[in-house]
Amino acid sequence: MRYSKDHKAETHERIVKNASVRLREGGAASLGVAELMKDAGLTHGGFYAHFASRDALISEAFAHAMQQATGRWRKRAEQAPEGKRLASIVNGYLSTEHRDDAGNGCALPSLGVEASRANPKIRKAFTNKLEEMVEVIAEQFHDLPPKAARREAIAVVSTMMGAMILARTAGTGEFSDEILSAGRYAALKAEDAAKPRARKPKPKTEAKTGV
Repeated sequence: MRYSKDHKAETHERIVKNASVRLREGGAASLGVAELMKDAGLTHGGFYAHFASRDALISEAFAHAMQQATGRWRKRAEQAPEGKRLASIVNGYLSTEHRDDAGNGCALPSLGVEASRANPKIRKAFTNKLEEMVEVIAEQFHDLPPKAARREAIAVVSTMMGAMILARTAGTGEFSDEILSAGRYAALKAEDAAKPRARKPKPKTEAKTGV
């Protein structure tokens, strides 16, 4: 039976979405082609009508997972009032809801180390999406020159990722919640430190008069 191009594209997207969830939940080792294709209602042999290789699927699934996170960040920034946009991104990211839902969350905490060990194509896809995420955060430091904004953004992203990794490692108890809270504090402290400070007016000196 022949399917339309639209049907094939929809099936392809569904496979990538399912793969991205499984990647975030269990890593690349948990990604079984046969099981994925069964979920999509296709045979194992049908896989190669959509992907050149398993690595090609993993690369797309990585990119999809990270694109989801970038989209969420942009949406949060757009919906928040001026001056609260970074806080909206950080607070949403370093939340218990995100911590407890790795399969639908950001790919970086789940897959960062794994991506560093992957083949060059997967690393490139991962790095490109990471750059996009940094750009979204850098846009929130609009009072700074581009290089300084990028530096602050990299620091914020690094803080967020590190805090989420540690919070998930610690489980779902009080200590894990403390890690999330500390991460939010540290990430937003960077924004406060980067804000330009108003200069204090110099005290007026009385004009000297001749005697």
